[in-house]
Amino acid sequence: MNKKERVEAVLRGEAVDRVPVSAWWHDYQREGSAQMLAEATLESYSRYDWDYVKVTPRSSYIVEGWKARYKLSTEKYMPPVLETTPIRGSSDWKRLRHIEPDQGSLGEQLLALQLINHALGFEAYFLETVFSPLAVAQILVGGSEQVLLTMREDRNAMHAALRVISETITSFAIACLEQGAHGIYYETNGWASTEQLTADKYREFGEQYDQEILDALKSRSKCTALHNSGANIHFDLLASYPIHAINWASEASGNPDLRDGQRRSGKVVMGGLSQGAFQKGASPSQVQDEVGSALEATGGKHLLLAPGGSLTPDVPTKSLNALRRVLS
Repeated sequence: MNKKERVEAVLRGEAVDRVPVSAWWHDYQREGSAQMLAEATLESYSRYDWDYVKVTPRSSYIVEGWKARYKLSTEKYMPPVLETTPIRGSSDWKRLRHIEPDQGSLGEQLLALQLINHALGFEAYFLETVFSPLAVAQILVGGSEQVLLTMREDRNAMHAALRVISETITSFAIACLEQGAHGIYYETNGWASTEQLTADKYREFGEQYDQEILDALKSRSKCTALHNSGANIHFDLLASYPIHAINWASEASGNPDLRDGQRRSGKVVMGGLSQGAFQKGASPSQVQDEVGSALEATGGKHLLLAPGGSLTPDVPTKSLNALRRVLS
């Protein structure tokens, strides 16, 4: 099987010659332009021979069109820092307007996808990272506190903003697919968890917008993967979405393990590897053990082997090499 055939077979629930694998992390120093992001993405793909690719841009790309200003990093391991935001109070949320997908930093992302598609589009699936409306609101103000405050003080203002953000994300995600991305990695930034919102609150401020966006992608995306970070996630709520795969930290407190998550979701599980296995000081044998456990838990079916989210930028090369060796 080639890489595309391997992933497509997993998505159809068919047998594969071996489980497809990938991993991803930020290289903050190289996320400031389309060219550098494409180069960093392709270097990782080539070096580790991933079966599929998750493009990992700077998160601020999604809000720069609304005049949020992030100071881009000049260091590989340091993320951009928010300098100014257009949101000073609850009423400011109502001033957001739709951004066209070919404008500014969104257009920059489309160019990066063109470059990536030209290099590997015929070889392997690649997914663009797109953030949920609540995640975008959080990035826009540099944290969750002001978002939560507006939910309490002026829910109409919050819904007005989420509506505009949702429309912008939908048109951008469709444009990503038109530029060659095979799918979307839909990132909810931990909002769908008891750490942030009750299930009812998430249904009001998150689910309705998530569903609208994902419904618009159903007929267009070959592989839509949803990720929610953190512990105590509203797993069953997320698993009901129109997605192909679900990615979460299966080792985190209050979250289902890989076997239970696969059973409860009825979806392809993208995961099986913990963050701890890829931290400094971790033994390559831990990676090998976790691969074995993931294969045992799933029977090697309906599995896209991956970490439960982005690895740290200083991920040890020896751990990544161990991951590839065990699946050679």
